[in-house]
Amino acid sequence: MKKIFLIGIALSIIACASTRTVHEQKRAVNPQPPIAKKIPYELSIHDTLLVDNYYWMKDKTRTDPEVIAHIEKENAYTDSVLFHTKELQEQLFQEIVGKIQETDMSVPVRIDSFYYYWKDIEGEEYSLYCRKKCIHESEEEIIIDINELASGYEFYDVSNLVVSPDHQYIAFTFDTTGAERYTLSVKDIKENYFLSDTAYPVDDVEWANDNQTLFYITENESGRSDKLYRHVLGTDIKNDKLIYQENDGAFYLWIYKSRSKEYLIFTSGSKTTYEIRYLKADEPPASGEFKIVQPREQGHRYYICPHIDEFFIVSNDDAKNYKVMVTSIQNPGKENWKEFIPHRDSVSINIDIFKDYMVIYEQEDALEKIRIIDLNTEEEHYIDFTEPIYTTYSGSNPNFDTKDLRFTYESMVTPYSVYDYNMQTQEKVIRKQKTIKGFYDPSLYNQERIYATALDGTKIPISLVYKKELFAKDGSNPLYLTGYGSYGDTYEPYFSSARLSLLDRGFVYVIAHIRGGGEYGKQWHDQGRMLNKKNTFTDFIACEEFLIREKYTSKEKLAIQGGSAGGLLIGAVLNMRPELCEIAIADVPFVDVINTILDPSLSATISEYEEWGNPHDKVYFDYIYSYCPYQNVKAQHYPHILAFGGFYDPRVNYWEPAKWIAKIRDKKLDKNLALLKIRFSGHAGASGRFSHLREVALKYAFMFDIFGIEF
Repeated sequence: MKKIFLIGIALSIIACASTRTVHEQKRAVNPQPPIAKKIPYELSIHDTLLVDNYYWMKDKTRTDPEVIAHIEKENAYTDSVLFHTKELQEQLFQEIVGKIQETDMSVPVRIDSFYYYWKDIEGEEYSLYCRKKCIHESEEEIIIDINELASGYEFYDVSNLVVSPDHQYIAFTFDTTGAERYTLSVKDIKENYFLSDTAYPVDDVEWANDNQTLFYITENESGRSDKLYRHVLGTDIKNDKLIYQENDGAFYLWIYKSRSKEYLIFTSGSKTTYEIRYLKADEPPASGEFKIVQPREQGHRYYICPHIDEFFIVSNDDAKNYKVMVTSIQNPGKENWKEFIPHRDSVSINIDIFKDYMVIYEQEDALEKIRIIDLNTEEEHYIDFTEPIYTTYSGSNPNFDTKDLRFTYESMVTPYSVYDYNMQTQEKVIRKQKTIKGFYDPSLYNQERIYATALDGTKIPISLVYKKELFAKDGSNPLYLTGYGSYGDTYEPYFSSARLSLLDRGFVYVIAHIRGGGEYGKQWHDQGRMLNKKNTFTDFIACEEFLIREKYTSKEKLAIQGGSAGGLLIGAVLNMRPELCEIAIADVPFVDVINTILDPSLSATISEYEEWGNPHDKVYFDYIYSYCPYQNVKAQHYPHILAFGGFYDPRVNYWEPAKWIAKIRDKKLDKNLALLKIRFSGHAGASGRFSHLREVALKYAFMFDIFGIEF
């Protein structure tokens, strides 16, 4: 292995200064960035005049040649500025790829008389979906080879793979741009050909038990899933029956089948309110009608788990962190619900149902726990986890009558692992752990849970990992700090083999579990949303200050990163306290909050009111305006910034980072880099596993270059 020189740890201050001068000289000879023209666009609302000089970049059709030309200039500029890191990017890419098992397969899942699994093949971007019959030495069938389907496309994503009950057909959806506008496709597995049955744009797909009827959900022009259809194989899609249409712009539709395979469950839900209907999956599909469980009530979220002749219902009715109720299937209305698991203020819950067992996934003290209840004896126990911080999820559990629970487990030092757990004997068996090629010894690394103190005294948990021999609590370590803090989503402490390229060069990798997430249940979410949203940003700043004060790093060695709503976090923090870090990376950043949620033609706008507030109400407008990253860019010093956008991204449209970077360049008072890379993909970036890792290598090379870290 090449010797690694970490500028700033082993070198003197003079040498460090000299190195910085070299990097500044490199940047000095780079071409000047594109200067975006200014065409003032004015909007008056609540006695406030919004002037947007870069409104012209907003092209919903994505066909404006002037906008495309500007994006091409931005990409060319970024490529030119980072050209001297091309070799470093390639070295990092090869190092990251060298740690993964290129030829790999998932743990097979038994469904009826088949084992289903996916395979990766060395050098191939995409997976193969396969199956074998559950008999000794049976032949493998390749159900779908995504590499074949993706041939000729720069982007290809497959979703919603659902096998028919008789295992003859597979229905799935695919997207070739990243715009998340999926096309339905159906394949006859046994005969190995694709049927002519198709629809567009489709979200969820589910089979009825007759093996001939598909229920699917379509999107409207704005991208909101709003219609449920019934389709019979071999018939014209134009004749499909519309089952339901959702006209409330805050509500989306989805459909799935119960684990027992008895019921199709159809939900209409917003961010705060759900309404659920159900249909017996083996009822005559042409005449069966979905029955409502409980009509929608503002603020009431619930979901159902059918169990023999009753529904278990997880509900937030007078229970912020949810409780479990039970009712008969014949009379499922709320007036007939009886409490099964009471609400607890400190624990947020979710459940899985099997024939003899209930599995409760609990979130407490920013950690997940798994509790098992025997539905026959009412005895219960927890699955034991020994690490101080970790992440666990339910795995693939398609079978109702089973004693085995499959779950996944990982931590910041333990690779992704798949376990089978016998809920009766309490025996835990590891089925697979992700292979890290080369040398990896988890004992060489240390993970910690520490706490920063927010402005109001709240303790903010921080998860971090570092390599023991390279860590010095003297401010010399480069540190990568990331966070999210929105929608009640929990930012889990996960394992990453790519991250080893940072840790093995002295980086400390840190996750800030800030408010707005779900680490402490709904209360944690509520304290970082609506008129409390600024807590998300000040919590993150408190984490930055704490890590610097406690000498985990220094301002000059701190890089911060966030994506999507986490990109909003980065944008807001940079306006508030830009001096606290040296580098900021913003992935598909939601930085133009005001303008976006004032546009009802965008898919998520109306539903977003329940997270940020409705800007047509002056109270919410003023509050959002006060932190909106784009609106609050000002004449000050900013750190080095690398922003990414997805040209076809429907969630955070490309023009948000494009406008933001243009405005920062126009306003900032320093010579630091402000780079933009618009990928011709969607919200999650590249679809292929290797093309995705090249994006990771680019980000790492950008940081290494700024920090002066040699390979």
